[in-house]
Amino acid sequence: MQEQNNPQENGGQEQDLSEILQIRREKLAALQQAGQDPFHITKFDVSARSGQVKKEFEASEESKTVSIAGRMMSRRIMGKASFCNLQDAEGTIQVYVRRDDVGEDAYADFKKWDIGDIFGLEGFVFRTKTGEVSIHAQKIVLLSKSLRPLPEKFHGLTDRETRYRQRYVDLIVNPEVRRTFEVRSRFIKHIRDYLDDRGYMEVETPVLNTISGGASARPFITHHNTLDLDMYMRIATELPLKRLVVGGLERVYEIGRIFRNEGMDPKHNPEFTTIELYEAYTDFHGMMDIAEGMLSSAAEKLLGTYQLEWMGYQVDLTPGWRRMTMIEAVREFTGVDFDAISEDAEAVAAAKAIGVELAATAEPTWGNALYEVFDQRVEEKLIQPTFITMYPVEVSPLAKRSPADPRLTERFELFVCHSEMGNAFSELNDPIDQKNRFQKQVEMRDKGDDEASMMDEDYINALEYGLPPTGGMGIGIDRCVMMLTGNDTIREVILFPTMKPID
Repeated sequence: MQEQNNPQENGGQEQDLSEILQIRREKLAALQQAGQDPFHITKFDVSARSGQVKKEFEASEESKTVSIAGRMMSRRIMGKASFCNLQDAEGTIQVYVRRDDVGEDAYADFKKWDIGDIFGLEGFVFRTKTGEVSIHAQKIVLLSKSLRPLPEKFHGLTDRETRYRQRYVDLIVNPEVRRTFEVRSRFIKHIRDYLDDRGYMEVETPVLNTISGGASARPFITHHNTLDLDMYMRIATELPLKRLVVGGLERVYEIGRIFRNEGMDPKHNPEFTTIELYEAYTDFHGMMDIAEGMLSSAAEKLLGTYQLEWMGYQVDLTPGWRRMTMIEAVREFTGVDFDAISEDAEAVAAAKAIGVELAATAEPTWGNALYEVFDQRVEEKLIQPTFITMYPVEVSPLAKRSPADPRLTERFELFVCHSEMGNAFSELNDPIDQKNRFQKQVEMRDKGDDEASMMDEDYINALEYGLPPTGGMGIGIDRCVMMLTGNDTIREVILFPTMKPID
């Protein structure tokens, strides 16, 4: 069917927008005066959706009567008969409206409807002479009046800022956007199924806390009026979840919103969604197996393949992902061998020799030098899924030390297309060591590092009751959806990303 919009609706090209708005309001007023106010209709019985109608007819070529509702996306009037496209949750379907079938008055009203109006109909399914599965309307009813025109059909809504601010319009006119969020929903369901099948229990932990902890990040601060107390929106769910493992809930996870008062860029939004999980009696190797299994199976289930394209790269998610230590990665990509360096000053000098400077608040240690070299020179080169393991203790205040090298911790981060996708530890369960590391974080905070952790005395108290050997992991839901849908910015996979208000 050839689509044709009303010439009055070409984004103001043929008519000023304010005039279009006025015309639509006048149409609504006329309906109301005639006792046909669409906003008084409270329900419409829907028996089928567009995708279902097409699928069933293609399978059987059996004509049956259906009741369907949706938004008019285009229309072509041809005297006593018209074609229009109806869009619902499953896509679009062509509708054939003939005066002799719906009645002269109803047909006259139909011709006054606008693109964007929501309507319902009853009719029988058939195939047109051109082979398109369509619905022959026998009854039609206007269910809601659209008082604003949709974007002009040939260009749609393409400005990114406008798309994010008006996601409701974006979803109407850009079908690929709807598909992105369908994948997101199915991915989250897949995560739940994957973990539930392995004996995990889904829990909820507080969003408001009196202490900011569980990650290195700047928190949002709010105030509780009744308690007259400043509180922090959570930057991680880690510490409450590990308290639950202490309490005997041996496998727990939470999918939830996290809030960090930091910059915004294609990979970061101030509020985002993570999955954090903790399992007693395993370690970071067990978490690697779960991460690989969960994400590779998601690609196979949702996309039907392990191969995908993201950030301009061909990515292979076939199980068997590379695992290498941070020292190995730094040696491979920069030639600097931190295994052969033992002194802090020598490590800092080796970093400076390849143009890597330590942060002003970071102590000039071997561990900080190793991490900065990796962060500034290696991370950007990790394209295929890679687990980087054995992080310095300075940047891993909640991870267990390596028995083989106390300068390092049993921690990994997962990288795909130089993006961090997940972070995991063999969890630190020594309360004395944990308190000392918290104290180091407090000292860094006192020196001006507002991303350093606070002292959490209650968490230390929990550890003193005994935390079993535990593996824990956090994975960014938004970045995983970016990867699975091929989007290059996090705003494409968050329905309502944070935006600066328009004056």
